[in-house]
Amino acid sequence: MNIAVGRSVPRPDAEPKVRGEATYGVDFGLAGTAYGALVRSPVAAGRILGIDTTAAEQMPGVRLVATAEHAPKILSGLALNDQPLFASDVVRFEGEPIAAVVADTLEQAREAARAVRVEIEVTEAVATIESALADGAPLVHDHWDSYTSAIGTEWPRAGNVCGEMVADQGGVDAAFADADVVVEDTFVADRQYQAYLEPKSATGVYESGRYTIHAAHQYHWNVRDRTAAALGVRPSDVRVVGHYMGGGFGAKLDTGIEPYAALLARLAGAPVKMVNDRVEDLLTCASRENAVVRVRSGVTEDGRIVAREFLVDMDAGAYAGDTVFLTSIPIFVAGSLYDVGPTRVRSRAVYTNTAPTGAFRGVSGTYLFFALERHTDNLANAIGMDRREFRMRNLVAAGSSMLNGQVLEDAHILRTAFDAAEELAPWSSLGAGPNRGVGIAAAVWLTNPMPGNATLKLNVDGTLTVVTGAAEIGTGAVVMGIRQIAAEELGMPAEDVVVTMPDTDAQGYDGGAQGSRTTHVAGRAVREAAVGVRRRVFDTAAMLLNATPDELELAGGAVRVADHPERSVTLAEVARTALFDRGTITGTGSYATPPVKHDPDAATGLLFPGFPTPTYHVHVAEVEVDPETGKVTVLRYIVVQEVGGTISPAGIEGQIQGGVAQGLGYALYESLQVGDDGRYRQRTLESYRLPIALDVPRVESVILEHGSEAGPYGAKGAAEPPIVPVAAAIGNAVADATGGPVRRIPITPEDVLEALDHARGEGSA
Repeated sequence: MNIAVGRSVPRPDAEPKVRGEATYGVDFGLAGTAYGALVRSPVAAGRILGIDTTAAEQMPGVRLVATAEHAPKILSGLALNDQPLFASDVVRFEGEPIAAVVADTLEQAREAARAVRVEIEVTEAVATIESALADGAPLVHDHWDSYTSAIGTEWPRAGNVCGEMVADQGGVDAAFADADVVVEDTFVADRQYQAYLEPKSATGVYESGRYTIHAAHQYHWNVRDRTAAALGVRPSDVRVVGHYMGGGFGAKLDTGIEPYAALLARLAGAPVKMVNDRVEDLLTCASRENAVVRVRSGVTEDGRIVAREFLVDMDAGAYAGDTVFLTSIPIFVAGSLYDVGPTRVRSRAVYTNTAPTGAFRGVSGTYLFFALERHTDNLANAIGMDRREFRMRNLVAAGSSMLNGQVLEDAHILRTAFDAAEELAPWSSLGAGPNRGVGIAAAVWLTNPMPGNATLKLNVDGTLTVVTGAAEIGTGAVVMGIRQIAAEELGMPAEDVVVTMPDTDAQGYDGGAQGSRTTHVAGRAVREAAVGVRRRVFDTAAMLLNATPDELELAGGAVRVADHPERSVTLAEVARTALFDRGTITGTGSYATPPVKHDPDAATGLLFPGFPTPTYHVHVAEVEVDPETGKVTVLRYIVVQEVGGTISPAGIEGQIQGGVAQGLGYALYESLQVGDDGRYRQRTLESYRLPIALDVPRVESVILEHGSEAGPYGAKGAAEPPIVPVAAAIGNAVADATGGPVRRIPITPEDVLEALDHARGEGSA
């Protein structure tokens, strides 16, 4: 019987967070701290004609005003070196930093920033994907061809296309010619703001030639490396210290204001703290990208998919960021759920004069599966077949290959998930009644790779310290998952395990809180570290118990002789004895997900070549639409989620509920719309429209366990997948309820009314 794994144990961070005692990044302060504020471009596109800092420099409390003249003349980026710290000649999006002010207080810094005068000649903004791709479109980057790769490899790009992935299996056109029916759809998705509670903040320190950055961040090593690149120093010249984090959802994976805090600390000769206000955060955050997806498929009259074309254009914003990596995701979505015959996939990341986009829980999968599964419904409807039956007829089987050549050995789990959903909520029993509809959607999703590292230290009081760079973003992956794994390995209650905050000077590399990787990867590193700890524990205890190590076992915070449990010694006694024998008992482990076997010739521009440690999911939604107002009410929501192995049941249930809530916001409410001038129309949380508790139904969930050999206690990723199929399930249910087309995210009341009009023959197709 497990001591810690598989149990819902209390979170050690719950009480300090609820009581307001936790020190978040935004709360952190040092003696003598000054405050920084950025001067940001008020327009989306223009030429800088002059910057006048005179008035700002004379204001009370102001210590300095910095511009591009005070920063290294370096272009850097996550994948492509295309971004300066400060704009000097041109501005490419509203909110782009032009200058910075350091003052005694945050209020003084912000007031002085408003006093900096920037003369800008406004130029035509390339505000949409369509305008960026049009013939003769203005270039967002005149010198795009001079930019170098930040990752040591090149990929296809040209003009306003900063990244392109193309896969063509051949024979696609011939297969379309042989199809009985061809259906073509276009889907559009807006941007989504991560809307975390804690705005971005950072405190920079410069002393003895090194930078230290205090930040609440998801990926501390990325902050280190990206700051070093922007400032032209070695990564080891930058230290990043983590703190409690008030949410991130992907927005705190790349750098934001951290490099500025570091640079200003050096220029000011004092610690400098920077905090975004909410409007500033919303306008400049790397939100989920907007996109256009075109899907064309050929089917036979008996319901077999025989050909597919999947074309995706995603908006990178003014700088490439991580969007060039995301161009790889469509190849994994287009053919992961169903056998689709010969397939062509093209995905492009496009520069526009808008705020750079970036990671958000589920990355591009939310709108890609929306497009795929909405299209799947349309295929079934086109040949008059039941939508669930059509899916089951084309469902992939164990041993099927994805379009990159990766074999899905455990794809049979997908059928198991469909069966589990049917058992809980029979398809034929849902969606009955006027203005009601039912939708079903599936997804195959990855568990992110990247290295993880952990050191376990047995303390002289018998407790255990886990030293790891893994970041606790709020999911519980660290404070529950890693902690419970460590406790299980050493046979002690989870309450006796403490996990440290990230510190890039003190811990080994960790790939960050992203893509549900923490429990799977860092948890595996903990298990590896436990091997050395147990060996030392048993060697020391064997001496104390006059036994051999292989006769011993761990249980209840003690070591005992397996055949004579009355002969035991506490872990505290073992640790104290070892301390004065060979020193503190420690063990270090590391793990990195092995590269996925794939066909390297499957595509060009494939920067993310595999979908490691896949998991399988089916969602079912039942909705009711109001024919007068267009309001959508979610009556029932079912999730079948495969997790590998369960470490914390409460943690998984919480992530499912939260992921669905966030997915409902994306599907029905949230949208950052870009105007013709390249500026956001929604500029506050009030206008952004987040869902409230009354909008979110009780989520019924079924957990499937098919353990991963690599994962600790079989665990795979669990936190990210629940958001991925939500928009698809809701979209299919709304289309079923209205009888009309649903082609965009979010599905607004106006969209619902238009779909109803179309079904009555009163609207356009």
